[in-house]
Amino acid sequence: MAATPDRPAGAGDLAWFFGYGSLMWNPGFAHDAFEPALLKGWSRGLCIYSHHYRGTAARPGLVLGLRPGGRCSGRAFGVAASREPEVLAYLDARELLGAEVYTRVKLPVLLLGCRSSIDAWCYVARPECEQYAGDLDRAAVVRHVRQGHGLAGACTDYVRNTVGHLRGMGIAEPELEAVLAELGPAD
Repeated sequence: MAATPDRPAGAGDLAWFFGYGSLMWNPGFAHDAFEPALLKGWSRGLCIYSHHYRGTAARPGLVLGLRPGGRCSGRAFGVAASREPEVLAYLDARELLGAEVYTRVKLPVLLLGCRSSIDAWCYVARPECEQYAGDLDRAAVVRHVRQGHGLAGACTDYVRNTVGHLRGMGIAEPELEAVLAELGPAD
């Protein structure tokens, strides 16, 4: 497919994946396209209790999930369609830990550079999963972030790193900024 002003070269020949957290700056797989993107109808939030990477079952931290409502700025990654099964297997192993706190679904995503809509694989939070925290008040979010420490380290570091990367990408996330402000400076 030829490039047009509203579609990047090869967009229709690619399998697309939407990143809204660490996937945006640490995808872990080679990609053929990397585009600023917008997902409407979903928002990013600290809505998943982490019992593995950023906490334990006894002292859960919180990690990001996509939940219904709002909109989410992120990044879309395109890979050759022939590599779609390989990338899905990698991302499933990374995101769908034993509790399967996310569901992998294809959703329409707007590529902001060319204002073109594509269907992209997204990992959305599963409200029926026992690790779904939902819309906790800020005090509860901060408490869980402070207490969480898992295989990938402290949950406070996760939030600081996430906000820093979002800022670097020009993405404003007021709720995460407010949580960071309440956490105070790093020790």
